[in-house]
Amino acid sequence: MSKSAKAVEPAPEPYGDVVSRLEEMVAKLESGSLSLEESLKAFEEGIRLVRKGEKLLNEAEQRIEQLLVDEEGREAVAPLAVGGRPAASAAPRAAAANKAPVEEDVPF
Repeated sequence: MSKSAKAVEPAPEPYGDVVSRLEEMVAKLESGSLSLEESLKAFEEGIRLVRKGEKLLNEAEQRIEQLLVDEEGREAVAPLAVGGRPAASAAPRAAAANKAPVEEDVPF
């Protein structure tokens, strides 16, 4: 193989496909029509699918970021919190990091 030829990695299985396969596996197990050995194999495959789905979700979560723009038009990147909204502390921290410190009257 020449240096210019690159190994092509297979594309990851879409999350929806993993969930569909897992649902099929659960239906087979719930039907009660499988032998003990077939049930064990289906259960093992189901566990592999659950782990694959969790991995895909974790990878997606790591990639999701929301772009925030502070009052002065500077961009700051903050992680996306549950529910699709920035974490409550993310926006103030991002804005505070880009602002000049404010002097306050301190009694001492």
